[in-house]
Amino acid sequence: MTMLSFRVDDEEAAEMRWWADHLGIDRSELLRDALHRRLVELKSVSDARRYGESPVTDDERALSEVAGWGPADDWSDWADAEG
Repeated sequence: MTMLSFRVDDEEAAEMRWWADHLGIDRSELLRDALHRRLVELKSVSDARRYGESPVTDDERALSEVAGWGPADDWSDWADAEG
């Protein structure tokens, strides 16, 4: 694990302390979680942008037809037949 150090406004520091106390967690855990969530958000925005720049190919689209088929067989009546 890497240690990070940075400065924040006094009001934000007080709010962060309040939330950590309110949630019953360490301030470090609150900051790690906030950083993780922000990085996940940034990655998803980046992924969405890349996805928009690369249209789906016909080969990739072919599998979407199969996804709508549902189960190949309905086995729900077998439970009654065994009884």
